[in-house]
Amino acid sequence: MSSLFLRDDLATAPHEVGDVVLLSGDEARHATTVNRMRVGEHTAIGDGQGLVVSGVVTRVEPRELELRVEAVVVHPEPAPQLVLVQALAKGDRDELAVQTATELGVSGVVPWQAERSISRWSGPKVAKGIERWSSIVREAAKQSIRPFVPVVSGLADLAGLRALAAENRMLVLEPTAGVRLTEISFAEGAEAPVLLVVGPEGGISPHELDVLTAAGAQAVRLGDEVLRTSSAGPAALAVINAALGRW
Repeated sequence: MSSLFLRDDLATAPHEVGDVVLLSGDEARHATTVNRMRVGEHTAIGDGQGLVVSGVVTRVEPRELELRVEAVVVHPEPAPQLVLVQALAKGDRDELAVQTATELGVSGVVPWQAERSISRWSGPKVAKGIERWSSIVREAAKQSIRPFVPVVSGLADLAGLRALAAENRMLVLEPTAGVRLTEISFAEGAEAPVLLVVGPEGGISPHELDVLTAAGAQAVRLGDEVLRTSSAGPAALAVINAALGRW
């Protein structure tokens, strides 16, 4: 399978072996004009929630593509879920982090308005920012052929993160932490999601770190180097994936 396209309502449409699944709209246009899919080629269509059908293309039009289903797979949701809490950052550094984290398997993304975030979302920018990040994770999931499209949550502030820390396993990337991420144990199949918090360009403030650790979060560091906000989260996710045996 070299490509994946999304149809959100796939589960409610006929999708068993032998059925013909129609892909239309922008997804079909991308398949036919960008990927240049042709009759007789094999591809896959998913719903972004674990269901993926694959088969042979039987019809191609500018905004329509039909696939005769040859295989149906329902992927189980990974456990524990890995969630990236990404602080807003200037330029496209936060977007790059979100894109790469999606490719590396996160189940969710939480945009965070940190104290030291140079980029600020307010008013109409909040909805626009969430829509932008949602588009990024959708395209990254398709590119990496992931059966699940991560969910982008609403914009969080420190109070919101404190509540999440009290209810979940939260790890805060902090270069001064005494514990390395490689010293933390992870168990495949664990029910509690793992929330990985990444600060902005200027890092997480002492006040934010105190609040989160008091609520139950644990500060960890990657190594002696200080990574950019665009690379810290993906680097940590790679470590966790290896620890869980997913890589």
